[in-house]
Amino acid sequence: MRQTSALKHPLRYRLSVATLLLIVLCHLSFRVFAGENDNTSWVATWASAQQLVEDRNMPPAPGLEGNTLKQVIQVSAGGEQLRLRLSNFFGNDVLHVKNVKLYDASHPGTQASTLLFDQRTAVSIPAGEFRYSDALSRPLAPMQRLIIELDVVKMPSALTGHPGSRTTSYILPASSPDRVIETDHWYLISAIEVATVDKKALAILGDSITDGRGSGTNQQNRWPDILAARVQAQPTPYSHVAVMNMGIGGNCVLQFCLGESALDRLERDVLTRENVRWLIVFEGINDIGQSSDPEHTAKALIEAYQAIIQRAHAKGIIVYGATLLPFKDSFYYNDARERARGMVNHWIRQSGTFDAVLDFEAVLEDPKRAGYLLPEADTGDHLHPNEHGYALLGSSVPLSLFTPPLPKP
Repeated sequence: MRQTSALKHPLRYRLSVATLLLIVLCHLSFRVFAGENDNTSWVATWASAQQLVEDRNMPPAPGLEGNTLKQVIQVSAGGEQLRLRLSNFFGNDVLHVKNVKLYDASHPGTQASTLLFDQRTAVSIPAGEFRYSDALSRPLAPMQRLIIELDVVKMPSALTGHPGSRTTSYILPASSPDRVIETDHWYLISAIEVATVDKKALAILGDSITDGRGSGTNQQNRWPDILAARVQAQPTPYSHVAVMNMGIGGNCVLQFCLGESALDRLERDVLTRENVRWLIVFEGINDIGQSSDPEHTAKALIEAYQAIIQRAHAKGIIVYGATLLPFKDSFYYNDARERARGMVNHWIRQSGTFDAVLDFEAVLEDPKRAGYLLPEADTGDHLHPNEHGYALLGSSVPLSLFTPPLPKP
């Protein structure tokens, strides 16, 4: 009988097995170094709530496909290892991007870090999905600003993004390398996460007041930014708190308004994220302001808050409720809606259902005129705070609410 080559060359066979084992071990070691082992824990140090981009907020001509997109974000907590989450959740076709890079926004001329996806420089993301980059060992300072650059090879006509970025993004057309087109929206980027042993995230579920309408473009001074800066300015344990702003301008709790309702997006935006320890719920004024039956809406909001609390508690998340701001003289106001806002705020304060209450109404209500925003905190539409108002809100949140250890709900 003819011998196999392995029997004819036993030494070669042993060497082949040894070489194969060495290759496997090296591959596994690399994946462990890259943070891709199952034991790595992650926390979002920056995140934005994703939505289907409306026609009026689509990228200006020549668009994204075939061009380079640069976007600026500011993280909260720092870390030594990070990864990027790209989203095509609302896409209607595959998204294909390549050459994804990170820069320090404070020193844009410094060396860029290239992000890989399964060790490749390009990634295809099917409709309805997202992808994480491979872990990147790169020191990230608290409150650091980053530039995320990527080349869009193929883009679906239905685009996923976050229109209310309050931050300028830059499109660099391939056909005109010296031309730069500005747009104040985020597209495709969903989160920056850092590897962690002890960091936990605070998620904030909100509408345009959390999203930052009335804050300064490129100033990063929404009220969650103010809170994040306060947290990171403190020694441990506070500096181990990351802040996720999951606000969407025009969003509602009960129904689709702009973006999916808070009830519908809670799972994706909060409950399935790693290491979320706290949740602030500060939303409902759009439900009341658009209601033809405000009393019914107030009762439905209270039921919705209870459902959110129950679902979050089931995940071990502590839930804080924020009272709704005054809105007299705004385009939403009428007496029935004001009574509904009062009903909701009374329940938030008195029911004891939330683990703690942030009385934002008390912070920004004009002491001389009940139901009105402080004049010095009002953008002029009598609904949205201005930069001073956001500073007051962000400064009013007690940091003691985020002091570990805390009992699970």
